[in-house]
Amino acid sequence: MEEYPRLRGRLRFGTFELDLRAGELRKHGLRIRLQEQPFQVLAMLLEQPGEVVTREELQKRLWQADTFVDFDHGLNKAISKIREALGDSAESPRFVETVTRRGYRFLAEVKAADTASVTSPEPTSQPHSSAEVGERSGVAGDIAMPKPGIGPRARIVSVFVVLLAIASILAWKFYAWNRPSPVIRSLAVLPLESLSSDASQDYFADGMTDELISDLGQISALRVISRTSVMAYKRARKPLPQIARELNVDAVVEGTVLRSGDQVRITAQLIEASSDKHIWSQSYQGELPDALALQSKVARAIADQIRINLNPREQAALKNVRVVNPQAYESFLKGRYFWNKRTTDGLKAALAYFDQAIEEDPKYAQAYSGLADTYALLGDWQYAAMTPNEALPKAKAAAIKALELDSALGEAHNSLAFCLDAFEWDFDSAGKEFLRAIELNPGYATAHHWYAWHLSVLGRYDEAIAEMRKAQNLDPLSLIINADLAELLLIAHLYDDSVRQSRKTIEMDSNFALAHNQLGLAYLQKQMHEEAVAELQKAVRLSGSSPTCVANLASAYVVSGSKNEAAKLLSDLKTRAKPSYSYAPEIAVVYAALGDKDQAMNWLQKGYEGRFNPSVLLRPGFDPLRSDPRFQELVRRIGLNH
Repeated sequence: MEEYPRLRGRLRFGTFELDLRAGELRKHGLRIRLQEQPFQVLAMLLEQPGEVVTREELQKRLWQADTFVDFDHGLNKAISKIREALGDSAESPRFVETVTRRGYRFLAEVKAADTASVTSPEPTSQPHSSAEVGERSGVAGDIAMPKPGIGPRARIVSVFVVLLAIASILAWKFYAWNRPSPVIRSLAVLPLESLSSDASQDYFADGMTDELISDLGQISALRVISRTSVMAYKRARKPLPQIARELNVDAVVEGTVLRSGDQVRITAQLIEASSDKHIWSQSYQGELPDALALQSKVARAIADQIRINLNPREQAALKNVRVVNPQAYESFLKGRYFWNKRTTDGLKAALAYFDQAIEEDPKYAQAYSGLADTYALLGDWQYAAMTPNEALPKAKAAAIKALELDSALGEAHNSLAFCLDAFEWDFDSAGKEFLRAIELNPGYATAHHWYAWHLSVLGRYDEAIAEMRKAQNLDPLSLIINADLAELLLIAHLYDDSVRQSRKTIEMDSNFALAHNQLGLAYLQKQMHEEAVAELQKAVRLSGSSPTCVANLASAYVVSGSKNEAAKLLSDLKTRAKPSYSYAPEIAVVYAALGDKDQAMNWLQKGYEGRFNPSVLLRPGFDPLRSDPRFQELVRRIGLNH
């Protein structure tokens, strides 16, 4: 086969253009997403239009010595991605033809858009248009060349116009190539795509995404969008500039993960959002135990590209590579995968995987941190799968163990702070741990989220709202953060702001129960009783009759005059209560609405003995009790001064 030179510049075929310098595929000037490996395969096919490019040639140049890679699967997936991007099909190909048992052939005519050479699968004897002549001569097609038969003066003018146009184009290209890229202060790591055909391996790619977000989130000068928000774009086909606008970031990172046995390859590319400009791309490969080292290399390379100065601690953090038992690391990734589902069943599965990771590697700090977070949520009121007395001491022990193994693990400081806040009521120590967590990992949205509640318990509502907005800025699509912002606004008596925030959350997901719960409570404070009942009924239905939502609906029934309905719900709460979990704060808030302060205080005392999360006392439903000396004494015993 004739050896074709490797092309550079821009190649046109049909309505498409492949920019080899920028690493971009465009159609009618609009960028089409194409991963690095498919892009390289397409570029190689375009070098030899009309000729068969064998699978062996593709493997030799693009896969090289990566013998561990499932080459057949990787190439087939790359060709599939190319056809998807071009709107082509294997059955009736217009661009990429499969040559059975040999390789692939590119069918369409290929033109070099900005060089003198033009490659074509079939020479043509037809006269070329002026646009084609312009392309062959290195001039844009819409610049007319002088026509024969015109006068010398006109010819001179025409030549001058052409030369001026060429000079303008070259000047613009020189400017574009040499223009410094804007400094990137915010970015989103889009979900890395798994190249495995086994869907059960998704947890691995998701875990790699989490690790990269966590590594980059340690850079204080960089805003990195949190996992919850970027996962909304998993398998999304939106243009990158649109995604960047929706997340309000300067740049995006996208890439792939391929795992074959104990071998891993990570490919990532950095794209500037405003210009849709390809800034950097690189592939890294190694064995499974080296996966964290590969992630750190990607994070360091991105930090270098975005030209942000790292302080000494951040430099050390990105260079610090943890050595983890491969089996333990895999169990940990599965644990985080199920933890992120934020369901009771998911948390129970996460618990089993984190325990398994610790059994496989007893010195694995992150596994203990994951265990702490899981116990913390299992014992919190939203899930109530365990009592606080049972769950939170286990969460604290796991967090302390994580910090003994790695004192610089921000997530573990955050886990410990939650336990000190919600269970031990040691607010001074909790505040220090929250601040340490944020110092170590300023991009960790959960730390800002939970610290906001800490500030609210102390009565520092303005600071709490500001901190929750920081969490929202890092994780703009997080439903729970958006709903909790509405609740903080409600607690601060900013009812109209709370209503607006709840409506925004409902626009994001109309089936999110807590958003309807918060909206209903805001309506209740605004004396909009009918609207409050309607929203709280939705909250009860969507939450599967969450005790908190049921109690709030009962309170709304009381003030709207439906006391019989309220009594039924109160009776139901008492029936559902059990020695291990009494739903004491929920029952107390209904009695407060009924005006029975004695019963309300009796049930709050039960909640106190069960070590409830003190943030429940901030609920507007307890406003009628705040002047009661017994309530004030309860607050004092918890350790609060307001």
